[in-house]
Amino acid sequence: MVDFSLSTEERQIRDTVRTFVNREVIPLEPEVLRNERAGRPGLDPGVLTELRAKARKAGFWGVNTPEEYGGMNLGAVMAAIVAMETGRTFVPFSFGGTADNILYFANEEQKQRYLIPTIEGERRSCFAITEPGAGSDARNIRTRAVRDGGDWVINGEKVFITGGNEADFVMVFAVTDPDKGANGGVTCFLADRDMGWKSEPIPTMGQWGPASLVFDNVRVPAANVLGEVGRGFELAMRWIGQGRYLIPARAIGSAERMLQMAIDYAKIRHSMGRPIADYQAIQWQIADSQVEIESTKWLTLYAAWRVETGLDARHASSIAKLHGALMANQVVDRVLQIHGGMGYTKELPIERWYRELRLLRIFEGTDEIQRRTIARNLLKGHARLGGIGE
Repeated sequence: MVDFSLSTEERQIRDTVRTFVNREVIPLEPEVLRNERAGRPGLDPGVLTELRAKARKAGFWGVNTPEEYGGMNLGAVMAAIVAMETGRTFVPFSFGGTADNILYFANEEQKQRYLIPTIEGERRSCFAITEPGAGSDARNIRTRAVRDGGDWVINGEKVFITGGNEADFVMVFAVTDPDKGANGGVTCFLADRDMGWKSEPIPTMGQWGPASLVFDNVRVPAANVLGEVGRGFELAMRWIGQGRYLIPARAIGSAERMLQMAIDYAKIRHSMGRPIADYQAIQWQIADSQVEIESTKWLTLYAAWRVETGLDARHASSIAKLHGALMANQVVDRVLQIHGGMGYTKELPIERWYRELRLLRIFEGTDEIQRRTIARNLLKGHARLGGIGE
């Protein structure tokens, strides 16, 4: 028998997160909107620090971080459920106590300098593989690292790097053997900002504030190679694939919140003497949105289940990510339409979500890349139709 119910503990965790988001995070949304209208950052960093401190006091620290590092280690399914709850707000908040999964491949000395301080919130990292000529094609990176005595000298540019403006160290991927390329010729380096790399903000239509990073003869000690020389592409793929199911998970939370807004508004907004909720045109938009949200939810939880049970989750994650990104954009468009002119104003958060959710179809692998991956897996026999839990 397939059991879709949550355990008592899982329900308690979900409900505690939901309560925290409702009481502590959502009330900050008006401030975020006011600051954006005034051209200021969404929230003062001190406010976010205080939020994380409250979350840690409430027991939420390192949702998927191993217990040996002070985390909760809840697993992928529970992490997806938590992401659905935090996705219900556009406030840029996340529970602290985490580090990029590939940092766990660091040696003991590197863990003391990078991994543990990142988990504790004392250091901030960023992941840098995307380049001006190599967006979704990670195999086509051109940044070079050349050995010079006990150092590696890095030259190149990375773009659209999340957290690149705030990070004090970067996990940067560079070609160390051009003849081998992605098949043994790419290496990952831990490069501190004070080693000389520069960052510049990239303005975007939404809140996401990525950076371009420039490496101009940046010297990185050989001791700062993460993993093994030439094995960087494998680490990059681990990073890219590790949380792809979390993107549609957050989209589910956002879409559910907006759909409830549309339902509530449709009941009180009158047109031609009747609530617009009485009209079939509105009812169908609400119904279609619910169907798409629920289908994304189960695709996402299935991908998370595969991650948690140690099964290959790449195909399932691509399906969930593609479906979730499209769903979120369709739902927010319908919700804005139901609200009419008010939905288009900056008085409501709908137009902000409209801008934010458009990014889901681009980052962490575009729609086109997900479709290519899904089709290739089927055509080459890496995935097959009709399987359940295989």
